[in-house]
Amino acid sequence: MAKRRKVGNLMALAVLSVLAHRPMHPYEIASALRGWGKDQDVPIKWGSLYTVVGNLDKHGFITAVESARAGRRPERTVYRITEAGRAELVDWARELLATPMAEYPQFRAGLSVLAALHPDEAADLLRQRLSQVVENITEGRSALAEHSTGVPRLFLIESEYDLALREAEAAWIRTVLADFDSGTFPGLDQWRAFHETGEIPVEVADLAERTSRPSGGDQ
Repeated sequence: MAKRRKVGNLMALAVLSVLAHRPMHPYEIASALRGWGKDQDVPIKWGSLYTVVGNLDKHGFITAVESARAGRRPERTVYRITEAGRAELVDWARELLATPMAEYPQFRAGLSVLAALHPDEAADLLRQRLSQVVENITEGRSALAEHSTGVPRLFLIESEYDLALREAEAAWIRTVLADFDSGTFPGLDQWRAFHETGEIPVEVADLAERTSRPSGGDQ
C-alpha cells in the first residue's frame, strides 16, 4: 500500500530529483524540469511550482540557503535538498518502482464504455488509434536511437518503458481488430444487433440486472 506522504504531489518528487544535483532557485528548477523532460514523466502544473517548493520547505525536505537579487529582477531564493529530502526521494522512488498502484488511463475508460458505440464505428476508431500509436512508436524508436549514443541508458529508461507500452498496446489492438474482422469477437452479433434494433439481448439484460444489485442479498 502506498504511503501517505507529507507532500504527495508527484511534482514534488521531480523537484527533489532536480535539487539532488545542486541547489537552485525556482526559476532554475523550472528550467531543469523542462530541459530534462520531467514534464513528460509526472503531471506538472507550472503555476503550482512555488506552492510545491514552499511545502517541501515547510516539511524540511528542502531548505533556503541564500536569497539574491540581480538588477531589477525579483529576489530569488536558492534552495538545497536536505538529508530528510534525500531520504524521501529514495523512499518514494523505491515505492513507485516496487509497488503496483491503481492507475486510470483514459484509454481504459474509453474501453469500459465501448458498448455505447456500434462495433463498426468502434473498429474504425481503434484503427485510427492504432495508426497514431504506430506513428508514436516510430518516433520513439528514432528518438531513442538518436539519444542512445550520447546519453547513458539509465537516463533513457523511462522512454524505453513508454515505447514498450506503446508496442504492447499496438499488438493488443491488432488482436482485437483481427477478432472483429473475423467475426470471432464474443457477442459481436448481439452487440451489432443492439445498435441496429435497439433491443438489448436477454443475456446482457440479465447480467446487467444481476451485477447492479446490492451485495449481501440487500434489496
